Amino acid sequence: MKITQVRLGRISTPLRVPFKTALRTVNSVEDVIVELHTDTGAVGYGEAPPTGVITGDTTGAIIGAIQDHIAPAILGHDIDEFEDLTAAVQKALVHNTSAKAAVDMALWDLLGQKYNAPVYRMLGGARKNIVTDITISVNDPEEMVRDALNAIDRGYDCLKVKVGIDPELDVARLAAVREAVGSEVCIRIDANQGWTPKEAVRILNQMQDKGLDIEFVEQPVPAADLEGMQYVTRHADVPVLADESVFSPQDALTIMQMGAADLVNIKLMKCGGITNALRIAAAAEVYGVECMIGCMLEAKISVNAAVELACAKKIITRIDLDGPVLCSEDPILGGAVFDEKNITVSDAPGLGIQGFVPGKVQYLG
Repeated sequence: MKITQVRLGRISTPLRVPFKTALRTVNSVEDVIVELHTDTGAVGYGEAPPTGVITGDTTGAIIGAIQDHIAPAILGHDIDEFEDLTAAVQKALVHNTSAKAAVDMALWDLLGQKYNAPVYRMLGGARKNIVTDITISVNDPEEMVRDALNAIDRGYDCLKVKVGIDPELDVARLAAVREAVGSEVCIRIDANQGWTPKEAVRILNQMQDKGLDIEFVEQPVPAADLEGMQYVTRHADVPVLADESVFSPQDALTIMQMGAADLVNIKLMKCGGITNALRIAAAAEVYGVECMIGCMLEAKISVNAAVELACAKKIITRIDLDGPVLCSEDPILGGAVFDEKNITVSDAPGLGIQGFVPGKVQYLG
């Protein structure tokens, strides 16, 4: 099974409601699609979102990285050269983790298809079903309450609430949401690097003193400030999850060695795909650090790849894969079934992706 063509396209999918964080506001998913065609007729699928404020990857950069650097490194090679292929993707150029992730997952898709096995079973096969949280965007407290209650009505029992824009208002936002949803609903918060270390400790402890019962806080301080995150981990009454600080297995290992966070978030778009995500998971198993698996604003191909990993590894204990249910439509055929909070992995070979709804992909060239 030799790779004969790397084909790129773009998809655009409106969101149900605007997605707002401390870093950006987004109204639609605008992703780059990757197809790896082979001499057997098999096609491996990948996807990458442009998330410039987090990964630095823009649409043009993703396309250029794949066309000019990654594709030449893998074309003509057999999928059985798998370790060399995945290494070639990572070595093709520096950074550009989303482009690497898209091609890496497409390679895993082809490997599973060649050997007639779903990726999650090849990687460990721990479970078939997982349950995701859903994100509540940062807005006025009243709007956040409405969004939270809507999520509860749809069956969600775990909310990831965005904060980090106005520290004092953040407490009011969380208090309003907690009062509205009651004590049985899990609430985790994501500050998206919005606070200073001392500010984070003060706000988090204030939230807990008010009985808001926060499960954990995601990335409370700037990504590069590992000492600051370590300070928050040691002094706050809320566990800390490292997210934007984790772009590689090396980053994850440093955080675990420092005790800079209680948990680590794995995102394929930040670490460069399934191959490096497996390395982070392995380090986490050694250090006994539980992981969450998350996503950017992505459609189903790349989130589906994350589902495969989540269903393979027990060290991944928290799931934040709500990208497809935030979209107003699903342009992807096949793959995992997203039934609101309940996600069931596909048993089809590879990633189980079968293609696209007609007219939903704009191919390049």
